[in-house]
Amino acid sequence: MLTEHVQQREQLPRPLFDRIIAARNFQSGMHLVRQLEFGLFDLRLHSEFDPDRSTAATLQALADEVRSEVAVVLPPPEHRGANSFTHIFSGGYAAGYYSYLWAEVLSSDCFSAFEEQGDVMDPALGQRFLDTILSVGGSRPAMESFVAFRGRAPSIEALLRHNGIM
Repeated sequence: MLTEHVQQREQLPRPLFDRIIAARNFQSGMHLVRQLEFGLFDLRLHSEFDPDRSTAATLQALADEVRSEVAVVLPPPEHRGANSFTHIFSGGYAAGYYSYLWAEVLSSDCFSAFEEQGDVMDPALGQRFLDTILSVGGSRPAMESFVAFRGRAPSIEALLRHNGIM
């Protein structure tokens, strides 16, 4: 339904479509691990790093320690990615980088409600999502809104499934 060429109106050839679908989760595990690394580094930096007593070497040591705990592929020793991690130095995140991955957990779990319904366009479930999450916005804690929609605490299973990991 979504693979028609805009001008020629031809469908994407099925073998190419199948190859695209088969490759959609390529490196998704590496992406998740990288996001965990960034989030953990950010949290530890904001909870352990003292700019008055620490040095660039201390910063690098922390980055290396976090990377050694979670990374699958290690960069060369001269890599200084932490020095250019602008999200946590100039983006106003203040130990909030983890929220990228947490938002993916929540959105995947919410979408899985539609998958469980058997119709991702189900109007009644869409209305419930609108009423319990979108309409209330920031008027109540986000976790309360999530639980109002899903009827339970968030689960990571949908994120892992959507990324082809389970």
